[in-house]
Amino acid sequence: MPHEGPLAPAPSRRTMHRLKLRTEHIALGLCLLAVVAAYAVGRQVYEHIPHLEDELAYWWQAQIQARGKLKIPSPPEPQSFLVPFVVDHRGYRFAKYPPGWPMLLALGLRLGVFWWVNPLLAGLSLWLLYRLGSRLWNPKTGLAAVLLAMTSPWFWMLAGSLLPHMATLVYTGVLLLFWLALVDREAPRPLFWWGFVFGAMALVWTRPWTGLGVLLPFGVLALWRWRQGRLSTGMLLGFAGAALFTAGSFALWQWYVTGSPWQNPYTLWWPYDRPGFGPGRGVLPQGHSLRQAWINTRFSLWVGAADLLGWFRVSWLFFLPGLWALRDRRAEAWLLILIGPVLVLLYMAYWVGAWLFGPRYYFEGFYGYMLLTVLGIQVSAQGLAWLLGKVGVPRPRAVGRVAVGVVVGVLVALNLRFYLPLRLGMMRGLYGISRQAWQPFLRPEAQRFTPALVFVESERWMAYGALLPLEDPWLTTPWVFAWSRSDILDRRVWGCFPQRTALRYDPVERRLEVWETRPLPCPEEASENQMTGQAPRRRPETSP
Repeated sequence: MPHEGPLAPAPSRRTMHRLKLRTEHIALGLCLLAVVAAYAVGRQVYEHIPHLEDELAYWWQAQIQARGKLKIPSPPEPQSFLVPFVVDHRGYRFAKYPPGWPMLLALGLRLGVFWWVNPLLAGLSLWLLYRLGSRLWNPKTGLAAVLLAMTSPWFWMLAGSLLPHMATLVYTGVLLLFWLALVDREAPRPLFWWGFVFGAMALVWTRPWTGLGVLLPFGVLALWRWRQGRLSTGMLLGFAGAALFTAGSFALWQWYVTGSPWQNPYTLWWPYDRPGFGPGRGVLPQGHSLRQAWINTRFSLWVGAADLLGWFRVSWLFFLPGLWALRDRRAEAWLLILIGPVLVLLYMAYWVGAWLFGPRYYFEGFYGYMLLTVLGIQVSAQGLAWLLGKVGVPRPRAVGRVAVGVVVGVLVALNLRFYLPLRLGMMRGLYGISRQAWQPFLRPEAQRFTPALVFVESERWMAYGALLPLEDPWLTTPWVFAWSRSDILDRRVWGCFPQRTALRYDPVERRLEVWETRPLPCPEEASENQMTGQAPRRRPETSP
C-alpha cells in the first residue's frame, strides 16, 4: 500500500513539473472550448447582430474606423438617419464612445473575423484567470477558477455580445500579471513596465470610468510598494507620466471629434450623461442622488447574485470563507479581489445601473469573484473537516471535501440545467430585434426596388434599429433606411436621394410598398453635403 499522511514521500521536482504541465494543457483546452462556445452563443442567442443601443454604436463606429476614420460627414437631415448613440455635431457624425473597442472590432472586420473578436477575448480572459490563480496560489486553484467561470451565465451573456467588457477584462488581467512581474523584479523590467502602461491605456481608451476604477487600487498599491522600496521613484514617476499622457491623448481625441478637448461626447447625446451627484446629472429633476445610487447598486447586486454563477441569488455563498483564506496573502492577491468592490463604489456616482446583461459595470472584477469563490470552497471543506474531526467522524478531510463538493455540484448542476438556459433564452430576440426583421428585404422579388430608400414607420427605435445592419455608415448600400418623421420631412429626405426608389415599411405587418408621391427639393446645404461629401455649413441639430 502507498504511504499516507506525514510519512508520504514528497513528489519530485520532475513529477511536479509534469503535473503543472498537464494542468496547463487542460486549462488551455478549456480556453479553446470557451472560444467555440462563445461564438455559438453569439450565433444562436444573439444571431450575430447588434441589439443594444451601445452595440449598434460600436458596430457603426467599427465600420468607419476600419477605413481609418474617426468621424464622417453627417448625412442630410441627420435625425431621419438616426443611429443610437451616434451623434451629429458640427456637420460630422461619430459614436459617443472612445475608439478603443471599435478599433478591435475594426481589426476583426479587416481580417474577416468580426464575430470572433469577443469569443477570442473570452478564451484569452480565461487563460489569464488560470495564470493569475496559478501565480498567486497554485495551478489547481487556477484551473478550478476556469471551470467555475465556464458555468457563469454572466460570462456567456457578455462573451457572445458586441459589448466591450471582455476586452476590458483581458486588459485588467494583463495589468495584474505585468504588475506581478514588476514588483517581483523579473527581467527584463522595461518590457513589463511598458506592458503595464499599454494595458492601462487600452483600458482607459475602451471604458474610461471603468479604467479609473481598475487603476485606482493599482495607484494606492504603487505608492505603498514605493514606500517599501520595491518600486523605484523613477518607475512611480513613469506611471504618473503615462497617466498624464493617457489623459492628454484622450483630450486630443475629444478635440478632434467635437472641436473642444473638454467636450465629453456622451453629453452630446444626453446632456445629463455624466458621473457625479446633483443637478444636471441623470434623468431625475433634482439630479443624481445618494438615494438613487443606493437603489441602482442594490438592484444591480441583486441581479448579479444570480447571474454570477446561476446559483439562484446565492452566487456569493463562498465569498466570506474566501476572504478568510486571504488573511495572510500578499497585497497583490488583495488587489485582485478588491477591483470588483472598487468598481461597485465608483459606479454609485453614475446615474444609471446595469442589469440587462447582468451588472456589467462590475464585470472587470470577474477574476476576483471566481478566485474568491474557489478559495471559499477550499476553506469551507477544511473548516467542515475540522468540525467533523472534533466530533469524532472518521476520515474527516475526505468527508468534508465530499460534502462541500456535493453542495457545489448540486448548485452547478441546477444552474446548467435550469438557470443558464433560461437566462440565455431571455437574451434571444432582445428588444424584439432579430434577423427575421430582414426577411422582407432579402426576398428576390424585393431586389427589383434597389437601390432603395426605405422609410420605416415606427414609434420606437427598435423596429428601425433592427434594420440598420443592412446599411453602411455612408448610406451607399442597396438598402438605406430612414426613420419616418412626417410626410413633408420624408419627402425632403427623398429629394436628397433622387436616384433611389422610395418605399414605406410597416414593421408590425412587415408590409413594404412603393411610396406613390413626389420628392421635395433637397435643402441646398444637405444636397451639397450629399454630393461633395463635405460637412454642411449649417450646424445640424444634435440627436436626442
